[in-house]
Amino acid sequence: MRVATSVGGVLLAAVLVAGCSGGNGDSRDQDKNGFAQPSQKAKPLAELNVPSAYDPAKGWDATLNWVPGVVRTIPVTAAPRSGVIAMLRVASNGYTVEAKAADTGEARWLSEPWNPPTPVEGAEGDAGSGELGEIPDVTAVEQDGREYVLAYAHGMRGRDSLHEGAEVVRLAVYAADASGTSVKPLREIDVPVSTDPGEVRVGSTGGRVLVVWGGNEAFPRSAAVVDVATGKVDSYEKPDGLLSQCATTVACSSTRVMAATPDGPLVSMGTGGFGIPGHWFSDDVRPHGLEAKTGIVGSWNGDAYGVADGNLLVGWSTGGKFGAPNDPLWSVHDVRTGKLRASMICAHDVADSNEARDYPVITSPDDRYLAAGPVVFDLKRGKGTCLEGDGDRKTIALAAIRDDGTAYGAVLGKSAASGSEAVIAELDLTTSTGEPKVLGAGVRVPYLTSVNGSGLFLDRDDDSSVRVSLRRER
Repeated sequence: MRVATSVGGVLLAAVLVAGCSGGNGDSRDQDKNGFAQPSQKAKPLAELNVPSAYDPAKGWDATLNWVPGVVRTIPVTAAPRSGVIAMLRVASNGYTVEAKAADTGEARWLSEPWNPPTPVEGAEGDAGSGELGEIPDVTAVEQDGREYVLAYAHGMRGRDSLHEGAEVVRLAVYAADASGTSVKPLREIDVPVSTDPGEVRVGSTGGRVLVVWGGNEAFPRSAAVVDVATGKVDSYEKPDGLLSQCATTVACSSTRVMAATPDGPLVSMGTGGFGIPGHWFSDDVRPHGLEAKTGIVGSWNGDAYGVADGNLLVGWSTGGKFGAPNDPLWSVHDVRTGKLRASMICAHDVADSNEARDYPVITSPDDRYLAAGPVVFDLKRGKGTCLEGDGDRKTIALAAIRDDGTAYGAVLGKSAASGSEAVIAELDLTTSTGEPKVLGAGVRVPYLTSVNGSGLFLDRDDDSSVRVSLRRER
């Protein structure tokens, strides 16, 4: 699981660096198969200050004591349809994927030992300088109605004293609804790459798994689409020209693949314009009243910001071809068809196509609500809420949303002292303004709001181990 930047850095920094809060750690021992088992005297739940929607006295905790103190990812994921939390554990001869029921913490399945490729040079990071380390990770994906858990790692395949080896990202594919112990992967897939440690990302936001690498931009320069059901890999290491509009577009050399769908890759051009080759282009789905091209050089209007659960968030210029400084229009589109689902004017700046994103695109579990920081949409009503500050009112950047419209986020103010504890707000997105209210100091924001009736919280305990906590919804 890749921890989100910015808002994630404000709200989940305790997960990335060691020793941030107290707790009782893992309350279970492991049997000979590696399953977590209740100890003779079960320890109480870790004390968590959670929002009122969750019961701090009901749930379960698990501990990952092998995760270094400064890392880019936390090897925990959730498969919501299957109702499981999967995490990567160290075994004597590799790693194992352990899946637990999200509501009870009971063991669902355990993989046989998995051996990732040898880490590349520099993957260990440097705690002294704050350079983040690269470790194996897990993520849950859904393809064609079936959920999978992927264990993946970046490294060298076949390197030894006599061989240079080949650099790859290896994916081990497991059925999310598996059962038993020593579960074998359905298949293992190696994706050839060439990049530095920490520059690999694996995700599935458009219906197919996308592996990207090469740089720390929002969308790295190289990509491969993986069909986890068949093992087929389609590489796009030079995506320039995938869109026919590239032929007459300025700076098309910075084209990127930003998501993968069953219909093909979602492609974003460097100075604006995006679409799925052979299916649709951004100018065909441009909201009414906007200019087709903007700026002095006449670039295509529309910058694709990000994708989540089949929905594409886009920022559009409303200033015309001479780039007048008007507030942008934000819109949400179905990623496969480009169909417009909702739009609003919001003063939050639109990032250039390949710049880093300040906020991840998040959704509620039922996909009704979508947000990126202060840009928020209710897709059922087709309405938006802008939480960007206006000079007096502070910006609120959302980090998690429940199906009932309850949302949690960080209050961002220019006067906030560096290193001070984040101010957490709770909002009601069923209202036109969100009606924010500040929560008490130390309240934990769920990383995921509802997995089989529980919220997922991540933290570090007194021993600097990663603590995975599930707390039941009230």
